[in-house]
Amino acid sequence: MNAEWTKRVDAVLDRVRDPESGLPVSQLGIVKKVRLSEQSNTLYVFLDIYGHLPRCVTCAAIAETVLAGIVRDLEAAFGEAFPGVTVEIVPAGVK
Repeated sequence: MNAEWTKRVDAVLDRVRDPESGLPVSQLGIVKKVRLSEQSNTLYVFLDIYGHLPRCVTCAAIAETVLAGIVRDLEAAFGEAFPGVTVEIVPAGVK
């Protein structure tokens, strides 16, 4: 990934925010890595979603809803920042 693409990735991670805390995704630690496959023209965004879920079942359900919104916002923001590139969100971690 070239320097311009890296800046665009960083800009997306700084722009998308957690609706509860207002913090940018870049500070939450849920995005573990972003990889570009030039061969398939796909941007893979690896997330550690399950590592951030609370143990309380009710709290976890709320957190999953919030995380689903963050994932949706990330997909949209990466799609805008990288037109013509397929964006694939890859959950990592143990459920």
